[in-house]
Amino acid sequence: MNIAELLKIAHNAGEKILEIYARDDFGTRLKSDDSPLTEADLAAHHAIVDGLQALDADIPVLSEESSKIDWAERQQWSRYWLVDPLDGTKEFVKRNGEFTVNIALIENHVPVFGIVYAPVLDVTYYTDDNKAWKLAGRDISEAQQISVKPHQAGETWKVVGSRSHAGDSLVSYLEELGDHEMVSMGSSLKLCLVAEGVAHIYPRLGPTSEWDTAASHAVVNAAGGQVVIAESGEPLRYNTKESLLNPFFIVKS
Repeated sequence: MNIAELLKIAHNAGEKILEIYARDDFGTRLKSDDSPLTEADLAAHHAIVDGLQALDADIPVLSEESSKIDWAERQQWSRYWLVDPLDGTKEFVKRNGEFTVNIALIENHVPVFGIVYAPVLDVTYYTDDNKAWKLAGRDISEAQQISVKPHQAGETWKVVGSRSHAGDSLVSYLEELGDHEMVSMGSSLKLCLVAEGVAHIYPRLGPTSEWDTAASHAVVNAAGGQVVIAESGEPLRYNTKESLLNPFFIVKS
């Protein structure tokens, strides 16, 4: 695993996104589910897919923007790249900077490697050598290892919430949790806040797709945390069914 080359792919995709982010017109249109799609999504998609295939053409790539691959083909994969070229398109359109490039490697339904890059913040979360890292800027020698911060008895829970998807579904969960404060964030950065110990927990009781979570899930795992299915408590897994929608889940330190 050539981490320098993989970081370069993610950062290159981020640069493509920023070129369009600087324009007045993002070329936005609506997909079939009414979610926004911009020229930046597509530019990042092509940059990542081309980069990954140049590294190893034998590893298939599943991207949000190429998600029509048949289940009959996909279920044969034991190892593949799972990509969200621009997670947080709504954050992108709002220009709040909380959007990310996400690249994950899935092996036997488990995310074993991940990169989450926030282009506007120029911050990268990634895994390497079974550890989780946070890099501000591009000099990999400056990367800092991160780890989760488990909740202590009597401590106020720090709970990650979403800027774009806040709703009533969390109310009963938070009431059971007890004394808490919310930490708002967009895109896959929410999982990274748990990974670096800024928050204790992220309950996601709303719809997401597998590409939304895979890269940051790998970072959480490497930081010592867990991503579990809300209903069963079992680890969240990938490419186990025809639908690419995740069940509701909890990210725990």
